[in-house]
Amino acid sequence: MSVPTTGFSSFREFYPYYLSEHADRTCRRLHFAGTSLVLVMLATAVLTGLWALLWLLPIAGYGFAWTGHFFFEKNRPATFQYPFYSLWGDFVMYKDMLTGKIPL
Repeated sequence: MSVPTTGFSSFREFYPYYLSEHADRTCRRLHFAGTSLVLVMLATAVLTGLWALLWLLPIAGYGFAWTGHFFFEKNRPATFQYPFYSLWGDFVMYKDMLTGKIPL
């Protein structure tokens, strides 16, 4: 899928592109692992008051995701060009993997 030169006008328009950048199953699984770790760390920080854990969230989430992109998908993460849509896309893709809409 080609990327519009002017960007995306909505998340609905962006999400199919986002999914096309995650065709490799290992990449998707690494995204799933990273997002799961982020959610567990966030819950732990909120429940225990260990707010320093919040500093680790981007490392946990992006570390897994970028490993998937650089070593398995062999593409440039959408985060670099579309940071907010990409973050949103990660959570929507996570939900879609949890519900079986996208193979894990």
